[in-house]
Amino acid sequence: MMANTARLRPLAWWGRKWTKRDWAVAAVAVTAFLFLLSSLSDDPRRDRGAGARLPADDPASAADLVDLTLLRDAEAKGALCLDGSAPGYHFSKGFGSGSDSWLIHIEGGGWCDSFSSCSSRAKTKLGSSAYMEHQVSFAGILSSEPSQNPEFFNWNKVKIRYCDGASFSGHPQSEPKDKKGRIFFRGQLIWKALMDELLSAGLSTAHQAFLTGCSAGGLATLIHCDDFREILPKDATVKCLADAGFFLNEKDISGNDTMRSFYHNVVQLQGVQESLNKGCVTSKEPSDCFFPEEIIKNIRTPVFLVNPAYDFWQIQNVLVPDGSDPSESWKKCRLNIRACTPSQLKTLQGFRDSMLRALSEFQKSKEGGMFINSCFIHCQTWIGEAWHSSNSPRIGDKTIAESVGDWYFNRRAVKQIDCPYPCNPSCYNMDFS
Repeated sequence: MMANTARLRPLAWWGRKWTKRDWAVAAVAVTAFLFLLSSLSDDPRRDRGAGARLPADDPASAADLVDLTLLRDAEAKGALCLDGSAPGYHFSKGFGSGSDSWLIHIEGGGWCDSFSSCSSRAKTKLGSSAYMEHQVSFAGILSSEPSQNPEFFNWNKVKIRYCDGASFSGHPQSEPKDKKGRIFFRGQLIWKALMDELLSAGLSTAHQAFLTGCSAGGLATLIHCDDFREILPKDATVKCLADAGFFLNEKDISGNDTMRSFYHNVVQLQGVQESLNKGCVTSKEPSDCFFPEEIIKNIRTPVFLVNPAYDFWQIQNVLVPDGSDPSESWKKCRLNIRACTPSQLKTLQGFRDSMLRALSEFQKSKEGGMFINSCFIHCQTWIGEAWHSSNSPRIGDKTIAESVGDWYFNRRAVKQIDCPYPCNPSCYNMDFS
């Protein structure tokens, strides 16, 4: 039996009323809300170096809002969200020179690792299309504004909503047999059905295609990257990008394998091993193969990794999860990197070192790219201010958007690794205190 995973309940528990502390360690979907809220408030607690502040975003115009589309014939295809509802996506049609190019972005939002946590999740937008917004704003890598998204603004763009709880990798064979309160594990079927529908909408003739995702959606991007390549024309340029999806198989500060235990439960619950590399699952514990360090060893399609070295979600859930710090000596640090003591910063530098070690082989890849900055943030590609603006985080003189564009269009090799915190004044460092 794997170690106790109670420390990671914030990943799985979505239905109850959240306290202020819960929000600080909540699952990944909260990231963008907090970031956008902070950007509108011009709050000096959101650190950008000495005295810096986040600029205010313009309110979304009607043109930025994209309608929700539910998958056709979902029930007949067996492609169902956790609660049995049809999965959904948002589609913005390309124009001009981008008419035959496609960018697909997979939403993030954590995972569920038990029948109970998946049942709770099924009563939210991360488990049911009944709770999903009817419209969402497309920003950052999804924006149609050339000033915000210079490389991909006129492409066909799709945001896939996340409602299966296992990074689109669950299988129905693992569903509970009890019909009462039934939960559906159909992530792999959702992926296939959505791709079939998009292929019929024009993806099948794509000249260029880019599969991207944030957090748990970034993990899904890595899992399905080669599948995506295989369904597209042989002469198409096809690449993938995972944003804040490089989750580490690291012990927490109390010495427990909290994240590994949690992933073990997710994989066992939903039969995820069926979607993972066969060579890996036959030679290792299947849950190890759910970690990106293992997945990227076998991907044949070019991949770009965007990740903060001090990913606040990983610090709050992998390194210092609930229960790992009974003395609460990390309480301030895990919510605000500026509040860390010298010894805590040393631990965070060690966590950064672990990420770079896990990426050491990938750095040698000729086709791979990376942008590893030293910010205390999580997803960055679909937030306009972080993706590409005059105030965006940079490594050298390049924004994330410029670095990704250089890599995607083969203008230069991009292996950007930032200097250690606190060296980069362009960072957005989130403050949850």
